[in-house]
Amino acid sequence: MVETPPQTGPIAVYGATGYTGRLIAGELRRRGADVVLAGRSRPKLEILAEDLGGELAIREASLDDSAALWELLDPCAAVIACAGPFQLHGEPVLAAAVQTGTHYLDTTGEQPFMLKVFDDYGPSAVRAGVALVTAMGFDYLPGDMLAALTAEGMGSLDEIVLAYAVRGFGATRGTALSALGMMAGGDKEWRDGELASAGRGVGAGSWDFPDPIGRQRMVRYPAGEHITVPRHVQTQRVRTLLTASTVVPLPLVPRVAPLVMVPFQLTMRTPLRRAVAALIPRLPEGPSEESRRSSSFTVVCEARQGSRRRRGTVTGADLYGLTARTTVEGALRCAAPGYDRKGALAPSEAFDPRDFLAALRDFGVEHEVE
Repeated sequence: MVETPPQTGPIAVYGATGYTGRLIAGELRRRGADVVLAGRSRPKLEILAEDLGGELAIREASLDDSAALWELLDPCAAVIACAGPFQLHGEPVLAAAVQTGTHYLDTTGEQPFMLKVFDDYGPSAVRAGVALVTAMGFDYLPGDMLAALTAEGMGSLDEIVLAYAVRGFGATRGTALSALGMMAGGDKEWRDGELASAGRGVGAGSWDFPDPIGRQRMVRYPAGEHITVPRHVQTQRVRTLLTASTVVPLPLVPRVAPLVMVPFQLTMRTPLRRAVAALIPRLPEGPSEESRRSSSFTVVCEARQGSRRRRGTVTGADLYGLTARTTVEGALRCAAPGYDRKGALAPSEAFDPRDFLAALRDFGVEHEVE
């Protein structure tokens, strides 16, 4: 039997009826948490509450109704925001969390929104005494925490490299819409000790992963670790790489992925982007449960200091299921009595990386540092 964790107040899930929101709500229910399901549609929230066994609080609150958001969050210890794309829909919940003194966590993968959390709301969060923990999902949290552990005790670094190998990834509609925004360009990278505009080049050579993955062709992508890792690791550069087969998973096609990605990015800056976005609602809401559970990832981090190298690895499965586990674990820690960290925080600043990753072992997440 799962032990019910202590909380100083309920945990709200905004966007609870979406694909990721339902998984998060289910995980909170499994953990026996005091939870409030929130979103724009009361009928959908009622159906979700019934699906989860009933007797769950629900609150209807529109993003353009600040009073309703305040009323929702004021009694809550923490809120998990999972209604994306965050550049379009994320700020009202973020602002309400700061104004009501509610710890905030989200599942964004969008660099511009992450920067908004740190730059626009971080100072006011410090004054309010609340933590804003962005990018708590499967795509950035493992890498951010692995970087902290790999670089531990090494001092100032020349470079941190994070290489992702992902198998069986099926995007939700929300992830697809967020990706369109990211593909339009404007992404940042940590270079020469500061955040700078990323180049247009996509190809990133190859990378040696542990067996059985082996050597893989890689592409560069605008990951969140460029924003989070330099907050807790002193490094001149951060590089993030993704297996080309994840982007274009057909045989032989990954070889040409670096050639087609730049024209595609340019296309996403034209009116054609709207046409592509209009097709996304016709896609399945997200991967099937069987497909979701069969997905897996391996992240390799290499910390470089002159000729010195140190490697760390983290592995896991069920990508969206992992997002539910990581955000719920984080929210329960924020809602627990005695949690006192405040301001806009990277995952490794908000929680102890070693202890947090250890808490994910029962979900199949394993990590090691050479």
